[in-house]
Amino acid sequence: MDTCTPHAVECKDLEGWRSRIPPVDYLASVFRLMGDETRLSLLYLLSQGKFCVHDLAYILNSSVSNVSHHLRLLRAMRVVKSQRQGQRICYELDDEHVEHLLQEAFKHASHP
Repeated sequence: MDTCTPHAVECKDLEGWRSRIPPVDYLASVFRLMGDETRLSLLYLLSQGKFCVHDLAYILNSSVSNVSHHLRLLRAMRVVKSQRQGQRICYELDDEHVEHLLQEAFKHASHP
């Protein structure tokens, strides 16, 4: 079996690649967070508009407590944000970057 060794390329060129890898810990955490079906469903809904926790719980046929727990995790990772509107707290995606990430993910998932 043939194996590739670093000697096939200049090692100094390979060293340069090490320094180019950006910090990936936060991004890996975001992808792990999005790996949960409930949280991904919440993110999809929030990509469509603002919702309060009660509306989200109803749509997902889940408890308010469960949805609140997931929203708390999403908010802690700066993926969603909340805003008080009277007595209601409405949730939405944190910014357009999250929306683009979701759009691309769903586009990829529907691609044959």
